[in-house]
Amino acid sequence: MRGRTTESPTAAPLLDLQTLVVAVRRRRRLWSSLAVLGLLAGAALAVLRPPPPSAMTKVLVAHKEDQPNDTGTLIRTDVELLGTTRIAAKALEALKSPDKPEDFMRDYRGTGLTNNLLRIDVTAASEADAVARAKALANAFVADHVRRMREAAKAEAEALLEQRDRMRKELAEVNKVIGGRSPQSGEKAPANMESLFARRAELSSRIADFAQRAEEARVGTPRLISGTQIVDDPRAVAHSLPKAAGTNAVIGAVLGLVLGLSVAAVGTVVADRPVLRREIAANLGASVIAELRRTRRRPAWLWQRRRTRTAHERLTTTLVRTVRHSTEPVSLLELGCARSTSVLALNVARALAAEGPVVVIDGLPGPQLANSRKESGDPEVVSGERAAAVSHEVRRIGVGSVAPGTAWTDLQYLGGQTVLVVRAGHGSAAWLHTVARQLADQCVPVIGVVLIDPDPRDRTDGTLWDGPHAALRGPFERRARQNGTGQPRTERPPRQNGTGGPRTERPSRPAARVPDSDQEAR
Repeated sequence: MRGRTTESPTAAPLLDLQTLVVAVRRRRRLWSSLAVLGLLAGAALAVLRPPPPSAMTKVLVAHKEDQPNDTGTLIRTDVELLGTTRIAAKALEALKSPDKPEDFMRDYRGTGLTNNLLRIDVTAASEADAVARAKALANAFVADHVRRMREAAKAEAEALLEQRDRMRKELAEVNKVIGGRSPQSGEKAPANMESLFARRAELSSRIADFAQRAEEARVGTPRLISGTQIVDDPRAVAHSLPKAAGTNAVIGAVLGLVLGLSVAAVGTVVADRPVLRREIAANLGASVIAELRRTRRRPAWLWQRRRTRTAHERLTTTLVRTVRHSTEPVSLLELGCARSTSVLALNVARALAAEGPVVVIDGLPGPQLANSRKESGDPEVVSGERAAAVSHEVRRIGVGSVAPGTAWTDLQYLGGQTVLVVRAGHGSAAWLHTVARQLADQCVPVIGVVLIDPDPRDRTDGTLWDGPHAALRGPFERRARQNGTGQPRTERPPRQNGTGGPRTERPSRPAARVPDSDQEAR
């Protein structure tokens, strides 16, 4: 056997976006279920695990090094200082609590709101305990900050006073030198005296400057101390259960939806299950002749039942015409839609029963056909074991399956030709290739594909224009009608795409361009 050798004008993409979108949309039950599950889990988490009681306070922190262009370095330093064991130990000491500072540090955190505003959040076993701990922490932080500012100001003032005292000693020496000099004659005497007077003036100025700076350091500290204070008294943070449940539910729904879409997309790529008409037709090597909605067990709406009934009647008419003009028995082989195939086979048999005796051969592995609803005057249904006992004068319609585990050698006894009834997205591309190859090995031509449960937004073409000539609307049936006796020829047509012998390749030619408007056509 040889497959097709014609090369497509454009290489197939590694990932077909249209197929991916359609496959993910068809798996909406998966991602919608995960979204609902995430919503319920988020709401349940908010109800079952409410946040612990918490309290909050705000502290205004004054810094001596404050600058208008500060990027928040000082307040970040205060946040880190708040999370030290020294502050935690001072707060626990004020609370007279036996807890360890390391354990207490896990129950609070600081956040810098602005360059000078610090928020402290504390959690505890009760709201009263949380408020008390927040107040103790704020007081401990303010006391530590004030202590550090006082120590810094004191150290700076002492350093300035030391410099002032050193300058005073040097000034006393200069004054002593000036007072002990006697009038001298000569050119250098005025110059030396002038330099001594200049040095004395410089030392006097620097002594006054150091004294002023030391005074400013002492005066500025109370202003900074008064500026560091608790501006928002500690209070318990109100917790709204409906708001928390709604927020968690929305977050859970979004996470579940994202997870579901990801799982559906990855599963679609890995499973490689064709859902579009063109893909199913290309993998099976036969044209899609009709589409049907899947037969559902739950009641459908009135317009849905009417539309489904009309589609069944149209397809039944097409298959009846095919079976009537065929010299060999025709079988219906299902893949993932045994119930719909059973209903379709019974409808075709009922339509043909008016022209003569009809027998339906049940080759399905399950009881779908045997348990189907029977009406008065329905054709006889026999099992596959009794198919050999059926007279050749009786028209036979075989019903079988090409699902995994099928006995391929038994399919030729169900019918010389077959119509595949395939549910979209059920079989993988590899299995569809296997079905086409096995039917070709059994010399059972596929005259068409009935697609069950197609995507309603699928606009692709499921017709193989260069496919097998045994398609229902192909030239093989036209040649059969033009035969002298009006009966189709008994020889089987050649098959392509790995389902039969080689075929002669036609020379490639550019596709005819359709004019976009009447003006362009003229």
